[in-house]
Amino acid sequence: MKQNEEARLDALYQLNLLDTPPSASFDRITRMASQIFNLPISAVSLTDRDRQWFKSRVGVEHSSIPRDKAPCAQVAETTEVLVIPDLLADNCYATSLLAETGVRFYAGVPLVTREGFGLGSLCVLGTEPRTVSEVEMTGLSDLADMVMVQIEMQHAFGRIDPLSGLPNRTQFLDDLEDLGRDAPGERRYAVLLDLARNDQLNNGLRVRGPSFVDDMVQDAARSLRAALGPGRTACHVAAAQFAFLSPPEPERDAYLALVGSMLATAQNASVVRFAMTTAIGVASVILGEADPRDVLRPAYSAAQDARASENAVSLYSPDEDRVHGRRFTLLNDFGAALDQPGQLRLVFQPRVDVASGQCVGAEALLRWKHPRLGEVSPGEFIPIIEQTSLAKPTTAWVLDTAMRQLAAWRKEGLDLQLSINVSAANLEESDFAGRVQLYLLKHRLRPDAIELEVTESAVMENGGRAMTQLRELKAAGVPLAIDDFGTGYSSLAYLQRLPARVVKIDQSFIRHLAEEEREQALVRSMITLSHDLGYRVVAEGVESAAAATMLAGMGCEEAQGYHFARPMEAEDFRQWLVASRSLPLRTATASEAAAGGHPGPSRVQRDPGLSFRKAALAGSGHRSTRPGGTLG
Repeated sequence: MKQNEEARLDALYQLNLLDTPPSASFDRITRMASQIFNLPISAVSLTDRDRQWFKSRVGVEHSSIPRDKAPCAQVAETTEVLVIPDLLADNCYATSLLAETGVRFYAGVPLVTREGFGLGSLCVLGTEPRTVSEVEMTGLSDLADMVMVQIEMQHAFGRIDPLSGLPNRTQFLDDLEDLGRDAPGERRYAVLLDLARNDQLNNGLRVRGPSFVDDMVQDAARSLRAALGPGRTACHVAAAQFAFLSPPEPERDAYLALVGSMLATAQNASVVRFAMTTAIGVASVILGEADPRDVLRPAYSAAQDARASENAVSLYSPDEDRVHGRRFTLLNDFGAALDQPGQLRLVFQPRVDVASGQCVGAEALLRWKHPRLGEVSPGEFIPIIEQTSLAKPTTAWVLDTAMRQLAAWRKEGLDLQLSINVSAANLEESDFAGRVQLYLLKHRLRPDAIELEVTESAVMENGGRAMTQLRELKAAGVPLAIDDFGTGYSSLAYLQRLPARVVKIDQSFIRHLAEEEREQALVRSMITLSHDLGYRVVAEGVESAAAATMLAGMGCEEAQGYHFARPMEAEDFRQWLVASRSLPLRTATASEAAAGGHPGPSRVQRDPGLSFRKAALAGSGHRSTRPGGTLG
């Protein structure tokens, strides 16, 4: 496959072997191969993108031949031994360059890296057809191993990190493999020391430059050498990460305590200890059973968990790892869901006028039916995607889908406004306001047909850029609302500056409204403050008649929640809306259709909403009090 081939070529190029001068160490091996088979031709052949290049050769005049129909290319691609008794009798190689030049016999053993990439082959060739014996092939395989040893020896200088002076990740993997052969079944702990979070490294580099990392790494290396003592060593496995193995069969709790004290010592000795948060992850390893390449991952996972622990040391948890694994799977699969029709859909939850109980709008909630996992809770997938590059295309999908549905309803005579939550990532887009207007034009909707919701936190995160986009949207006539009010920064300065006229009080304040006097006082204050600043108020998560009555008494204009209606599929919501209004459907007039369907609601100062993150969480029954959401 192309992807594997590119990875194989990358592994070859990293070795810097191609087009290098002849080497006596390689030449001795090719001569031995020729002697074992008593054949005139042998070579160490490396498979480049379009050629076979010979690092060493006996009986070969040219330094390379085309890769097309070269048997060594098959050996490199498959990493399997290949024996061709007679090239002229082989359908594939009968017309090859080798056959045309008189070669009849070929035998090749793959040259394979530790990661499993085939570099080429050690091959022998003859001008007469022949077979091979088991002894001959064993000898050729042994010589191929010697070739790989020579390759590794030539790059032995790459096994020591020049900054820390410690062995690197490759040496750590070699040590694990050797121990697996020498002491199979023995239990050890792999310990990974992660010196700092990525944001801390970036801040240090920004202020002090590369010397920040250099000093940190050298301090840690000195501390580790002293802590481990003679006969044991740590390996420098990443820019700011070190790893080492415990002694055989350690007692768990005692060893974790020892590692914790080691961490404290290393931190106290560091010249940048106040600018970094160091953590240690510990993972159990059974030598000879675990693939060396898989050992560092659980240790790294444990190190990330350790940042939330009291002593910054954590033992790998398979349960926690499965949670992170599922999140990673969902994140990858959600990108495909955006491109594959049928997985994502919107459902709709009414927003009602508190005084009259009439439906005045709806929120559209994102739903995902995974092809293998089934329905995935928005409380699970939305927090994952809202902090990634998927936030932008997801908002675009919701905008397009919601406006298409809204246009269809308006053409049937259903007066409706939808509001769409804007993520922090959207506010970073210099053309976001313009693209919203393009969607409105595409679906022939007026700007006040939708409402865009933005959280206080999203605005605070993006500062001036966010305000610029919001002002452009308001200037274009698109209504704006402040979402999750009370859970973010709740800055009065921002409330004064935001070009919005609606605030939506988060469900966490409404949930116990009927039972808690303090909640009642807090919500009443929120409503009064919002009214004094000129905002219209929407309460979210209303689930009882008592709460709805209290909100009406406090002067809250609108509400939504299970007390009024649960989220519904598009057709179910349409029928519910028609029944609740007792209005017959009608077809929009030509002038109305040209203007984007039925005229907007008479109460256009009320901008009902479609939320993408927070409302989706509420609609799924998920209770979220996390501040500063973005996608909605």
